[in-house]
Amino acid sequence: MTTSSKKRWPLLRYLADAVGSRMIVPTGRMVILAAGGSILAAAGFGVGAGWTALALVNAILLGLTVLDLSLLPRRRTLRIGRTLPPKADVGASFEVVVTVEAEQPAALWLELADDVPQTFEAPDAPLVTAWHGRTAELRYTAKGRERGIFVFDQVQLRYRGMLGLWMKQVRKPLGQTIRIYPDLSAVRGLLSSIQQDMILEGKKLYRKERSGSEFHTMREYVPDDDPRSINWRASARSRTLVTNVYRPERGKFVTILIDCGRMMGVELDGKTKLDVSLEAALALAAVALRQGDKVAVIAFSSRIKAFVPAGAGLAHLQTITDAVFNLQSDFVESSYSLALQHLLKVQKKRSLTVLFSDLDNYMFEDRLLGLLQRMKRQHHLLLLGLRDEVLHGWTRVETTSKRKAYVKSVAHQLTLAREAYTARMAASGIEVIDVPVGQLAWSAVSRYLDVKAKDVL
Repeated sequence: MTTSSKKRWPLLRYLADAVGSRMIVPTGRMVILAAGGSILAAAGFGVGAGWTALALVNAILLGLTVLDLSLLPRRRTLRIGRTLPPKADVGASFEVVVTVEAEQPAALWLELADDVPQTFEAPDAPLVTAWHGRTAELRYTAKGRERGIFVFDQVQLRYRGMLGLWMKQVRKPLGQTIRIYPDLSAVRGLLSSIQQDMILEGKKLYRKERSGSEFHTMREYVPDDDPRSINWRASARSRTLVTNVYRPERGKFVTILIDCGRMMGVELDGKTKLDVSLEAALALAAVALRQGDKVAVIAFSSRIKAFVPAGAGLAHLQTITDAVFNLQSDFVESSYSLALQHLLKVQKKRSLTVLFSDLDNYMFEDRLLGLLQRMKRQHHLLLLGLRDEVLHGWTRVETTSKRKAYVKSVAHQLTLAREAYTARMAASGIEVIDVPVGQLAWSAVSRYLDVKAKDVL
């Protein structure tokens, strides 16, 4: 900014504020009256009484203006407030309520234009309502389309009286923030469902109680139960067969690694890979915490972006959510060595380590296999990647032209390379799962439950 523009800037700010919040605006009714008065004044000039007619018209318009403005409340007597939730899920609608209160009862028409963040869905046209009494409320529904922290800043209000000739306008800075979280509907569904009947993405995670080494409860014996689990003392007391029910040990560690590198910003089915990975990671964390395990989270790209130490209890889920909801993909290559070395430093005990990333990153990271084999000695590893549905769709296209045949052959070659990499990692004892977008959360939670059932940890 130059020196001359710096000198002019306060004046421009003053003029912008005056136009936006201090000037009065004529309505369509005032324009019609002024046009009618002009016609009468012109007719007066035609009969030789033009100046008299012009003075009469101006006097009438001035009198109506003074009367109209005197009936309107003063700007400084208005109290304007806005109510909105502190947080909401991405894609979920929420209600915003703007309240206007005057010192004396009023009969007015209000127009409201709120300063909604650019990435939100909200009504485009100003909101209009009638105001009768001391308080008026204007409501509208908004929806966040991206995760993050957003600011609802100024409220622009215009109001006019019953004569409806002039509108006063008020600009009130409020500066309220709202947090837009990932879609947590699947997490809430898991937490509200009973433990034996968890539903995620329309699929039941497990139908029967898993075996384990930790005593859980006793119940009546049924023919499918293991006879070795019969509690003979309890059966003798109750005179009916009673069996012990065991569950996997609690208090184990689950470490979730979330890749925030360049490839995670790619969109699949209207969401970025990072969005889908965050939703799946939070679903996995919710189930693990509910099972009594401890969950830690590491988010990384070329640096460690977020770290949440291992904690237990469902209250820890809110800590994790607050730490990762605002993560964005960086336009850099991810450093797996940095993330895994940080994991070895902060997580000394054996844990289930789940890495959410892109399968192409796994395939082309030369040092990854050596790092994972080192990690495998201490942790149980699970690598999750999102399948490219566009690439998968090209493998099934009809070859009606040479171009489509060439594209289909390349798609088959890339698909076979992904399958070969998955098989090679499995031969090394490292599980890699390449799944569609809609199955990532279900696959992560299902594999966690399988690991728990086998007491691998």
